[in-house]
Amino acid sequence: MTSRIAPSADVDDSAQIGDGSSVWHLAQIRENAVLGKNCIVGRGAYVGTGVRMGDNCKIQNYALVYEPASLEDGVFIGPAVVLTNDYFPRAVNPDGSPKSGHDWEPVGVTMKEGCSLGARSVCVAPVTIGRWATVAAGAVVTKDVPDFALVAGVPARRLKWVGKAGVPLLSVGDGEWKCPNTGEMYIETDGRLRPAGEAMEEN
Repeated sequence: MTSRIAPSADVDDSAQIGDGSSVWHLAQIRENAVLGKNCIVGRGAYVGTGVRMGDNCKIQNYALVYEPASLEDGVFIGPAVVLTNDYFPRAVNPDGSPKSGHDWEPVGVTMKEGCSLGARSVCVAPVTIGRWATVAAGAVVTKDVPDFALVAGVPARRLKWVGKAGVPLLSVGDGEWKCPNTGEMYIETDGRLRPAGEAMEEN
């Protein structure tokens, strides 16, 4: 299986595109970026220098993924999403001289396995989006998002828990939650969620 790159896409020679991946029209993949297997980069999307993506990731049209973002397997980035990389952005230095790439230190967004960002959401780096978490369309994320959390708003706050299927979980009492689609059970402990049978990770 080979990758598919549209003729109008701008893919740097040093970028690595995994087998089965597709890069669509007018997308730009910068130097040393790494895409895993079976990834999709939509029309007009931007993947910055050295960004690393796992397998089966999907970046929708016109999303901007600035370095040094890191995406684990199965991450979904909706249309026109922005992952920032400068916590205190300025075009010029205090003396008025133009800033160059050497005048600031990029900070990145880390996206854990299976998480999703809705259309036009913004992640203000540095933040981590937890495993299988969902960020609602138009949300602005300024703090880390826990695993399996559904967050929305400006700034984003947790509204519900979601399972791997992406739908809100139903409380069955005693800190237990159930996915209405798959029947999978989850356990809530001290404000954190995990699949039943999975040990709670230490901080």
